[in-house]
Amino acid sequence: MPIHLYWGEDDFAIAQSITKLQAELLDPDWLQFNYHQFSGELTENTISALNESMTPVFGMGQKLVLLANTTIMQQCSKDLLIELERTLPVIPENCYLLLTTTKKPDGRLKSTKLVQKYAEVTEFSLIPYWDTKKLSQKVKQLATEIDVKLTASAIELLVESVGNNTRLLWNELEKLSVHYHSSNSIIDRDLVATLVTCNTQNSLQLAAAIRDGKTDLALNLINDLLNHNEPPLRIVASLVKQFRTWAIIKSAMEGGERDHSAIAKAAEILNPYRVKYLIQEIKSVNSQKLISILPLLLELEYGLKRGVDSLTIMQTQAIKMCSL
Repeated sequence: MPIHLYWGEDDFAIAQSITKLQAELLDPDWLQFNYHQFSGELTENTISALNESMTPVFGMGQKLVLLANTTIMQQCSKDLLIELERTLPVIPENCYLLLTTTKKPDGRLKSTKLVQKYAEVTEFSLIPYWDTKKLSQKVKQLATEIDVKLTASAIELLVESVGNNTRLLWNELEKLSVHYHSSNSIIDRDLVATLVTCNTQNSLQLAAAIRDGKTDLALNLINDLLNHNEPPLRIVASLVKQFRTWAIIKSAMEGGERDHSAIAKAAEILNPYRVKYLIQEIKSVNSQKLISILPLLLELEYGLKRGVDSLTIMQTQAIKMCSL
């Protein structure tokens, strides 16, 4: 199929798939003639990409036209829709048009329906951080591609360390593969703990430490996050979202609600399957503590926006929250 649509938040996986498609379709000696990339944020670029996809292949191999970060499935003018209707059905078999976007296509738009009619659609969504089973499968998949062997406990620690960051996971596995091929020994948990340096820089781990009242761990995590240049307001935003979700779920459970779909709707969670994981996370915490943390996070956000030293105020508020 000469038209492909790659969409989703996992931009690293999209970039890898683009590279594979290039290798599959293009003759390296004729690459500069048969590979064309356009930024899809401008209408004129979209029209140029459509026109380029209609021109013949030059030399050997096939042609690939990349329209990156396209917006036609979020908004599309009438004139551009006409160009799409005119071009998409008649793109030559040896010319490939690839559309990419990090945003979910709006299925209500005529342009989206048109692209979906003619394109092979592939989704590259990030695996939810709470779905450790799928994250472990992802580690195994990429480890196989890179050719590095890991113990089960090493895989578990990698999941804890990098979460759903595919780019970081790939980089860490490449680092581990160097040791694996030089020593010819399977990578265990201890080696991962030694070589993978980003195993504490996670705002969600900070939320868990505060939830459990682990003051020392929370202070260390704050220091680590700031040392790795994580924006303080982004950290706070993650904490607010997490504690708000926990508070809503715990309040619903204490009120007698047991329907996960109803709880998910109240907490604005798209996937009800996630609720059972969240319930486990807060089974030993009461709703009052979770609710009481939210005003302290509001104070923290206000202080950061006023220009208070980020390390000082974040550690001060963390101590207060852990002490509740």
